[in-house]
Amino acid sequence: MITNQISPYVKRENFVKALNSGKLLRFPGAYNPMVAMLIEQKGFEGVYVSGAVMANSMGLPDIGFTTMTEVCLFASQIARITALPTLMDIDTGFGESMNVARCIQEIEHAGLSACHMEDQVNPKRCGHLDNKTIVPVNEMVQKIQTAAKAKSDPNFMIMARTDARASEGLEKTIDRMKAYVDAGADMIFPEAMYSEADFEAVRKAVSVPILANMTEFGKSKLLNTTQLSNLGVNVVIYPVTTQRLAMKAVEDGLDTIKEKGTQEDLLDKMQTRKRLYEVLKYEDYNAFDSQIYNFKLE
Repeated sequence: MITNQISPYVKRENFVKALNSGKLLRFPGAYNPMVAMLIEQKGFEGVYVSGAVMANSMGLPDIGFTTMTEVCLFASQIARITALPTLMDIDTGFGESMNVARCIQEIEHAGLSACHMEDQVNPKRCGHLDNKTIVPVNEMVQKIQTAAKAKSDPNFMIMARTDARASEGLEKTIDRMKAYVDAGADMIFPEAMYSEADFEAVRKAVSVPILANMTEFGKSKLLNTTQLSNLGVNVVIYPVTTQRLAMKAVEDGLDTIKEKGTQEDLLDKMQTRKRLYEVLKYEDYNAFDSQIYNFKLE
């Protein structure tokens, strides 16, 4: 109800077990807690909280404007409401090694199950934009080592994301991934891969689980779950999909109201009040107070 009753420790344990199952785990992005509830109710395996989505939700571009405090609060509100493991984006770790250590401890305390940290120079940019600048390998290695030491729950998964594909080529990118695994990364996130062959090469090169980013309008081909499974991918994220769907619907709806002066023609495109209350499990709250759900919805 108000918060999910499954502890963060159990969620993390469940995530590790699911990773070890060999099945592809699907993590759609949530831009608010109610979307996370829908993701769970629709039968997905996890919830993703995108750095771009968090920035966009505050009216900001994804270029490193958000602070650790802002993203921890945003992600914790999503993680607490669902029984599923929640993976969040922590950009470049919000500073140097000591900042990374604090960030890991804050988000672990906030109930997250995993995070990923990237090897871009801060201020960073969206992983599917051109001209990204990458930090030296040893700098990222130090951050990963710090993150691994900072966590208290061994089942909290630290993912190393590398954005080096465009600037350094696949071979050097794979060398980075191997160094990140040696430094203590539990998973690898190869960002902006160009092809299925790229994923095949990554899967062959590293032994830890790997994550695929199936974001729309980016550099990676949108592979389906069968293709990803056959490539040996362990987790797939759809980071901005739900926000893009919602924003297109909102924009179209506003245009209709402006043009026609009423939302009457939009009703069949809206979630009904009844369905909203089903998603929120409104009726369950009646067990605490009979004054809450003492009405009928037509």
